[in-house]
Amino acid sequence: MTQQTLSEALAYKDLEGMMKPTIHVDEFAAKMGDDDEIIVVSFFVKDTNAARDLVDWFEKGYDFIMDADQSPGEIKPGRFLVYVEMRRRTSAARNIERMLDDLSTLTEYNVDDWRMHYEGETHPFSQEVFERFVPLSPAQYRKEKETNLNEMRTAAGIPEKQIFKREKDIRELQNAAGI
Repeated sequence: MTQQTLSEALAYKDLEGMMKPTIHVDEFAAKMGDDDEIIVVSFFVKDTNAARDLVDWFEKGYDFIMDADQSPGEIKPGRFLVYVEMRRRTSAARNIERMLDDLSTLTEYNVDDWRMHYEGETHPFSQEVFERFVPLSPAQYRKEKETNLNEMRTAAGIPEKQIFKREKDIRELQNAAGI
């Protein structure tokens, strides 16, 4: 009896017809940290086995990916989600473009075919578009979210709240100034 090595990995164009060419950004809460620190990118995949293989591919293929996972069940009939978590940094747009470029070996889509869905709007994906819409630092994320929440609080007649922590140096200056 001879032994054979079992190799189950994604091969060239294995995901043709299996993915929707849209990335969804920050639609789900991060598991690996706070939302201000983590960007969650999700993909629709048409098969649970393909989703599992894609999760494995993301986790083993990229050092900037903190975690990847798939939805526990179907989101819609024949639709599963694959989630990818990475740090909220200025390199995120470049890293996502690299992932999408690499996906062209597995799918029928090139980078130019992908779209980005963020806060209810869909745009053609590019590094520039991603950087224009998605907060790329924890401080920028907190500032944008605090501003939006406080605008709603003001409109509702509720006092504004400080949501994010001020930097240590700013706090020391404010304490020294008595504010």
